Amino acid sequence: MIGLALRGLRHHRNGFLASFVALFFGAAIVVACGGLLETGVHAAAPPHRLAAAPIVVTGDQFYPDEGDEFAERVRLDAGLVDRVASVPGVAAAVPDLAFPSAVLRDGAPVEPPTTGRNWSATRLAPLSLTEGAEPARAGQAALDPGLAEAAGVRVGGRVTLSVSGRTGQYLVTGLVAGPGAAGAVFLADAEAATLVSRPGQVDSIGVFTTPGSDPASVRQAVEAAVAGAPATVLTGDERGRAENTAVVTGSGTLITMAAVFGGLSAGVTVFVVASTLGLALQQRQREMALLRAIGTTPAQLHRLVLGETLVVAAAATALACWPGPLLGGWLLDVFAGAGVVPESIVFRAGWVPMAVGAGTALLTALGAAFIAARGAARTRPTEALAEAAVRRRWFSWVRLVAAVLCLGGAVTLSLVTANMAGPQAGSTAIPAAMLWTAGFGLLGPGLAKVSTAVLRWPLRAVTGFAGHLAMLNARARAQRVAGAVMPVMLASGLATAMIYLQTTQAAGADRAFTESLKADLVLTSTTGGLPLSLVDTVAGLPGVAAASAQLASAGFVEPPPPPEQPASTDEEDEDDDKKDTGDPTEVPVQGVSAEGVARATAFHATSGSLADLRGDTVALPTSVAADTGHALGDRVPMRLGDGSQVSLELVATLDGQRGYETALVPAALLVAHTDSGLLPQIVVSAEPGADRTRLTGALSGLAAQQPGLRVADREALTAAQTEHGDTQSWMSFLVVGMVLGYATIALVNTQVLATTERRREFTLQRLIGSTRTQVVAMMAVEAVLVAAAGILLGLLVAALTLVPLSQSVLGSAVPDGPLWILLAVVGGTLVLTLGTTLLSTTLVLRTRPGDAIGVRE
Repeated sequence: MIGLALRGLRHHRNGFLASFVALFFGAAIVVACGGLLETGVHAAAPPHRLAAAPIVVTGDQFYPDEGDEFAERVRLDAGLVDRVASVPGVAAAVPDLAFPSAVLRDGAPVEPPTTGRNWSATRLAPLSLTEGAEPARAGQAALDPGLAEAAGVRVGGRVTLSVSGRTGQYLVTGLVAGPGAAGAVFLADAEAATLVSRPGQVDSIGVFTTPGSDPASVRQAVEAAVAGAPATVLTGDERGRAENTAVVTGSGTLITMAAVFGGLSAGVTVFVVASTLGLALQQRQREMALLRAIGTTPAQLHRLVLGETLVVAAAATALACWPGPLLGGWLLDVFAGAGVVPESIVFRAGWVPMAVGAGTALLTALGAAFIAARGAARTRPTEALAEAAVRRRWFSWVRLVAAVLCLGGAVTLSLVTANMAGPQAGSTAIPAAMLWTAGFGLLGPGLAKVSTAVLRWPLRAVTGFAGHLAMLNARARAQRVAGAVMPVMLASGLATAMIYLQTTQAAGADRAFTESLKADLVLTSTTGGLPLSLVDTVAGLPGVAAASAQLASAGFVEPPPPPEQPASTDEEDEDDDKKDTGDPTEVPVQGVSAEGVARATAFHATSGSLADLRGDTVALPTSVAADTGHALGDRVPMRLGDGSQVSLELVATLDGQRGYETALVPAALLVAHTDSGLLPQIVVSAEPGADRTRLTGALSGLAAQQPGLRVADREALTAAQTEHGDTQSWMSFLVVGMVLGYATIALVNTQVLATTERRREFTLQRLIGSTRTQVVAMMAVEAVLVAAAGILLGLLVAALTLVPLSQSVLGSAVPDGPLWILLAVVGGTLVLTLGTTLLSTTLVLRTRPGDAIGVRE
């Protein structure tokens, strides 16, 4: 049977080449997304600054017993340093601290950007002095040679530093070189300990083991020593997470993106391969009918088709395992270059993504071959030739049930999408689009007949006799027309849905940002942030109506503690342990100033007063307060961005656009729980009638006491938000474009295959007197019919996907985005379908009618 299968491949090269192309590209994309998923799971980031320490203790960035990540660095109590140092097998425990810093020259920060560190941390890289001595007391600093050159200072000279919002003169005692030294400013340990946002805490602890000790045993002992603290112990490439906490959040983002687009790619692969392979096998109905007529059993026919498909699929997937990881690594580099994930994450893809990609392609191909061969195998020999002459039967109860299940799932997901919060709506909209596509694909022949009937009279009225022939062909070959229509629907529907999904979500984020923007001017800094005390200084300037800190973070409203239970048996205790006490509610948190929040921001209280945001207080979104069961005056247990537990009095509730609600806390409370301990922005509202130019000049004048200060207006902020949104959208467009490019290849592939297999039909037309021009005109009408039907179905898929999404994000049934996107998708799909069909027809017609008589199908 294998020998017969190989001979079959030789005589049906076009069909199996089309299947090979579909399988190869589909498997490569799935392997690439699988590699990104595995990379996110490993979160491997080889250390640089901490490379010399074989073990690193750092804060646990995950909410206890949950998978949610904290937004800020979780720091460790400094007392853990001595506890870890006393562990048997530990030679030394070295704390690592980081704080904002900038080297100033002529009052302006120099490049590259800098970070302040404690001198002891030089042992962790390791770094070495190339000149001078270490900083031993306050007011002394060591720089890397490149930074010293940029600042125009040498050892023994003085340099102006801005550290944690304070500016002062420092004596340069030495120059430091080595991995991780670039852009670093090292201060004496005692002074560095006072400059972190929360004194008494450290970022990480580097652990050195004694010679001859077992690293695994030492790690276990260190883990036991820090048990009970919010700490995690890292070795190997995991240590990079301690250098940059964005590795944790970035890996989560990478996992989400890879899972979503990998699933989308797998779904498209299943659809494309099944469609292509099914069309290729339909073209062999005459051959299969003859095999059945001469006594071939259904089992033998199945084995023949499966054997042929297995050979093609194995070759395609084996080749795809080479470019797949390369494509995944390239995508990771692009993501890192755009700032979506940290550059320190390295691509780690083993055999699992390859096995998943290859397995998906193989199972898809074999499943499609099994289904496609099923009809011919079940046909009785006496009916086989008649059935092969004109393929009419397409309906089956299995197909109908599968279509109903897909469409039912799509309806369910669409309803869920419409009722979800805007930022999360895309997570269900994408699978809904795939289910709509699959459902319509299963009903393809029936929908093709309906489309043909709808378009029949308009096309005939415009195209005359060529249109009449095209309509007759479409009616007689409904199932093959459906095979050509479905890739057009897939390409146009997914392109429209995915692109407008991104533009709609970006529009929702921009609208939420614009609605929250009330200030006339905003202060920022190029030195890492602004001190909290500057808010009062700004508020006291002439022409300033109000000023407020603006500090974004995230936190969790904790669930209430479980009620006390009376004494019970051991079995009852076990059951009680399983009771769900509720999950924490994640909520964006913004630090503001009570004096200026009402006039300088767009937040307004629906109950209580924002002026009461002082001390340990919070204003919650109305929906969050209702969901967590809190009322005004209640104490709300929360965890802030660095994992710190606080109990805050609820003094106000406020409304916000669904999905973009924000909790407010005093900036004085929140700033100590952020990485920098500084304010990224101060928003300023001008008094009515104030001279905006003069006010801007007065604010800019504060740069004398606060180097690096910048003044921006509303337009600049809006432009920055739009640019950030464009970057995020572009990354999604990149991956979506890859999937759509594959769908486009499938579209071209299918149209070429569907056209070239009609060589015998064209020959007969030529022999009875049709000219090449007439045949080309007929095929042009058929191509327009296929394109129009596919585009109509694709737009229906897009509409069913986008309307619920838009309702969730924008509160409107109309998605956001320029009209030219729709026109480009429709025009591009029409050009591709018509162009590939006419090109294939022209190539087929180059053979003279007399020479084509014996040509195999």
